[in-house]
Amino acid sequence: MTIQQRLDERYGRIPRRSRRIAWIAGIALAALAVGWFGWSTMQTAAAEVDFDDLGYEVRSEHEVSVTFQITSGSRESVACALEALDEQFGVVGWRIVEYPPSDAVSASHTESIPTVAEATTGIVKSCWVP
Repeated sequence: MTIQQRLDERYGRIPRRSRRIAWIAGIALAALAVGWFGWSTMQTAAAEVDFDDLGYEVRSEHEVSVTFQITSGSRESVACALEALDEQFGVVGWRIVEYPPSDAVSASHTESIPTVAEATTGIVKSCWVP
């Protein structure tokens, strides 16, 4: 063993070739991590469902209709939870509706919600891909 090899071993120096391999491996792992993160982000975004309340109409003491628009990036079925609320924002009626897969990105719907007391508003609580 030469003096240079003894010094390198004592002070933890590694040959240049080993450093180069370590850098290449690190860059490859970083590229894989960035690729996986981008792919998982796109998959999550494609499964999201957005909705917008467009209006409501109190039809009677026991019924409210809600008009809303669904925007979905995926071509899968969508379910929405609808609620009818009274003056104190208490839930007086609710309904879950499901829509079949569609090629359209956005679709407008009007649904009625049966109530147990007179409602003052109707809303979409949430929408999801079941």
